[in-house]
Amino acid sequence: MPLSTPENRKHLHQRLYDFQGYEREDNLWDIEGRITDVKSYPFPNEYRGRIEAGEALHDMHIRLTVDLDFIIRDIEACIDESPYAICPSITPNFKKIIGLKVGPGWRAAVRRAVGGTEGCTHLVEMLGAMATVTFQTLYPAMIKRQEEKASLESDDMSSREKKRPGIIDTCHAYSSEGEIVRSEWPDFFTGTQQQ
Repeated sequence: MPLSTPENRKHLHQRLYDFQGYEREDNLWDIEGRITDVKSYPFPNEYRGRIEAGEALHDMHIRLTVDLDFIIRDIEACIDESPYAICPSITPNFKKIIGLKVGPGWRAAVRRAVGGTEGCTHLVEMLGAMATVTFQTLYPAMIKRQEEKASLESDDMSSREKKRPGIIDTCHAYSSEGEIVRSEWPDFFTGTQQQ
């Protein structure tokens, strides 16, 4: 269901995110992101002169290279458009996140490494959103690795403890008390069984 019909209004600003995930031939993955900000009106800018309606105020890119353990192996950041000449000079600083792990605490770790004057607000914000894209991109490879590991282990399921999937309780749909967990991972269902 779409949003309700809005009041009469004037469009002023558009921010677009675009994220893509790629599997590389060297057993690594590239997660690429782009952010653009565009105004619907022209305005003066000391650095660029005048920014026309529809011209990007911000146009920035990031490429994360990750392994199957979600460790950042490389990063490239690029600022093609910005409101100040100094903005692109911070992009090499983003190499500080190499070695960090995408997962719990990711946003805080990124802010510690490249937050504030050590980075760019827009690139840091984009890195936060890229965590979910990373998970979505690597998910098939994660499942394959789990299946291969399970096939190498004992066939006697009763002799080993099953591992609780990390996705449980990460959102409303994956609540340990909900229908999806009851159906997909019944051993970890904590809700009331329906009769």
